[in-house]
Amino acid sequence: VQLQASGGGLVQAGGSLRLSCAASGRTFSTYAFGWFRQAPGKEREFVATISWSGDSTYYADSVKGRFTISRDNAKNMVYLQMNSLKPEDTAVYYCAASTVLAGFPDSKWFGSWGQGTQLTVSS
Repeated sequence: VQLQASGGGLVQAGGSLRLSCAASGRTFSTYAFGWFRQAPGKEREFVATISWSGDSTYYADSVKGRFTISRDNAKNMVYLQMNSLKPEDTAVYYCAASTVLAGFPDSKWFGSWGQGTQLTVSS
């Protein structure tokens, strides 16, 4: 599966933004998906994942209650709705796909990665 993330940009603290991830291929519904991010000088970290069915989601503690991951199997799209953004959310955000259907929140389970999209949150 090929992935293309979009929707990043510059937003003020407290604002909202939605990231999108377009996935190619006919087997979209057989993948779990996740969002990860990497800030300058830091390691890539887990943000959120969603199972193949959409019934299970996982969130990093730092974004729980502010971010929502969702998927639209009819459109082959994955989304990350981000609210109440903070400067510490600034990072390059990556969309990833996993054949492990549960969508466990660890990058080791994700074998397909898209290019990142930059989010900058100003204070």
